[in-house]
Amino acid sequence: MSRVPAARTRLASGRTTHSLPTVRSTPMSHVAIIGGHGKVALILSQLLKTGGNDVTSIFRNPDHTDDVENTGATPVVADVEQLSVAQIADLLEGHDAVVWTAGAGGGSPERTYAVDRDAAIRAMDAAEVAGAKRFVMVSYFGAGQDHGIPEDDPFHAYAQAKADADDHLRASALDWTIVGPGALTEDEASGKIDVSTGERDGERKTSRANVALVVGAVLDDPSTVGKKIDFSDGDTLISDALEVVA
Repeated sequence: MSRVPAARTRLASGRTTHSLPTVRSTPMSHVAIIGGHGKVALILSQLLKTGGNDVTSIFRNPDHTDDVENTGATPVVADVEQLSVAQIADLLEGHDAVVWTAGAGGGSPERTYAVDRDAAIRAMDAAEVAGAKRFVMVSYFGAGQDHGIPEDDPFHAYAQAKADADDHLRASALDWTIVGPGALTEDEASGKIDVSTGERDGERKTSRANVALVVGAVLDDPSTVGKKIDFSDGDTLISDALEVVA
């Protein structure tokens, strides 16, 4: 992967995405991002387009169309929470890869399960139906059935939903990678991370821009298929860190 000059994308709201080193890689050709108006997704769309990929960005609110278009992605307004496997498969037809960045965003436990578990699982099943074999899930650092979050903790529903969704992806026939960033920040992209060796640490932080860079890198790296990669901002170039994981 070769670094080229940093770039910014101006959104319809007047905000700009983070300045980040774009990465030119072998094009995946057609990538669908589910949850396309999230902060990570907007940066990722710009990154993938600069790398020569065709990007379809799927999001719920039509008011966000201009923001998505300004990244270079093709906007598709659809609420995957309400769609069946067959309907999501129709959206994913013709794509080579799917990136899941959607989330309930701190809603009720019921909605958290509906989006972060149930809709995510339907999207995985739909990707199989549509023949979109590559699937990258944005999860969180330390996600798993052993999360240890008590049921009366407000974070429990999210932790359990992500654990269940990640397990479904592992059991699928997809070429999957799960990325688990630490607590998300608005910091600029450094292009450097530390990969976890298994310990959990609630103090670990990761810039959203670095998350986008990691997703872009794993899409271009078949050695990351079948891997869960927990990481935070750190001191190792992303490409070097992924070599260690592989």
